[in-house]
Amino acid sequence: MQDDLVRRIKSDPDYHRLVSARSRYGWTLAIIMLIVYYGYILLIAFDKELMSKKLGAGVMTWGIPIGIFVIVFTVIITGIYVRRANSEFDDLTESIKRKVSK
Repeated sequence: MQDDLVRRIKSDPDYHRLVSARSRYGWTLAIIMLIVYYGYILLIAFDKELMSKKLGAGVMTWGIPIGIFVIVFTVIITGIYVRRANSEFDDLTESIKRKVSK
C-alpha cells in the first residue's frame, strides 16, 4: 500500500511542478541571502574605512545600520518564502493529496 502511494505521488505532474518550483525558489532566495551576508562580511574585511566612518556627530558608525539591514533582510526574505509556501506550495500539496487519495 505504501509503495503504491509513493509511486502515485511521484508520477503526478503537479508533484514534479511543486518540487521544481520549491527547489528553484529556495535556491534563489538562499543565493540572495548569501550574497547579502557575505557582502557584509567582505565589507568588514576589505573596507574598514567605510564601516568605521561615523554617522553624523554621534558615535554610531556605518557598520551598525548595515549589520541591522542584514538581520532585517533575513527576516523579510524568510517572510517572502513563507508567504509563497503558504499559498502556492500548500495549494499544490493539497491538490496532490486529493488526487492520490482517490
